[in-house]
Amino acid sequence: MPSSASASRPPHLNRPSAPVRSLLARLRSLTLTPRQYAIAAYLALGAFTLIVLTGAAVRLTGSGLGCPRWPRCYGKLYPPLETHALIEFSNRMVTVPVSIAAFAAFALAFRRRPYRRDLVRLSALLPLGVLGQAVLGGLTVRGALDYGWVMGHFALSMLVLAAAVLLAWRATYERGERPRVSDRMLVLSARATLLLGALTIFVGTAATAAGPHAGGSPGQKINRLSLDGKGTMDFVIHRHGEIALAFGLASLWVWWLARRRGSDLVLRRASTVTCVLIALQGAVGLDQYETHLPTELVWVHVGLATFTWVAVLWSAVAAGVLLPRSALAESSTQRPEGGSIAAYPPRAGV
Repeated sequence: MPSSASASRPPHLNRPSAPVRSLLARLRSLTLTPRQYAIAAYLALGAFTLIVLTGAAVRLTGSGLGCPRWPRCYGKLYPPLETHALIEFSNRMVTVPVSIAAFAAFALAFRRRPYRRDLVRLSALLPLGVLGQAVLGGLTVRGALDYGWVMGHFALSMLVLAAAVLLAWRATYERGERPRVSDRMLVLSARATLLLGALTIFVGTAATAAGPHAGGSPGQKINRLSLDGKGTMDFVIHRHGEIALAFGLASLWVWWLARRRGSDLVLRRASTVTCVLIALQGAVGLDQYETHLPTELVWVHVGLATFTWVAVLWSAVAAGVLLPRSALAESSTQRPEGGSIAAYPPRAGV
């Protein structure tokens, strides 16, 4: 039932103005081509990568508690003119364009033509990830940067990045454009390498949690990871190095296998980028250990880890989806010499 105020107004004042009606009509009729939607997905991927780097800068500059309350900063909507507060508040502000990119990728998935339900479902993970990160970020501040919250915050960032990579990958290709593959060893090797990469990053966050870059400024008491007293950092760093070595060897195996089996160009390039980034990571990691973890090198290390994670995710999806076991025998008799991709119905996806 309309209110008395609206009922007393002339009818033309209850309707949206002509420019607003025009805008709403355009939004209702808006459609995106697959290429246009792919651009939106890549922008979202770039935004989520950016916020990981800015979040690392907050931690490494000791600005984690620059705004000791959340969501306000010292009880206000804007920070005081103090370095740590400005750095921490700036990272919070980066959430705005990231949120816009995430919600845009989700909303525009409904307007893509042809419509694809898999893209809608995947894109929904991005705004959910933003909301989860906001909540977890608040709990991290309220928990005085306890290492458990900080590690969880970074782990969630990696999971949301995985969703963004998968969305960008699927938006790049139409369903059935990349048929399923029959090379079981290559696909499983790429997936195993992805798991090793995830483990390497997780143990790397534990090494940071045990080290001097706990996120607080000098004098602030931060609860660091302590499994073996003062020897915890050394212990975790060495385990991190061992797992990273296994990750590097596995990546080299995928790189060699992709070339040996005549895989497509996308996988060969992705595996090459992964190997190069891991080599750079190893060099930076050794240097920062020898120079007692300078802030700048640790930030570079975190940045390279983020890019490596994106690259190894890209390698895993580029390796493809396996044919069902029932079709493997038939595909092995029809596969061209040196090829690893077998034709399959369009519902195979990407």
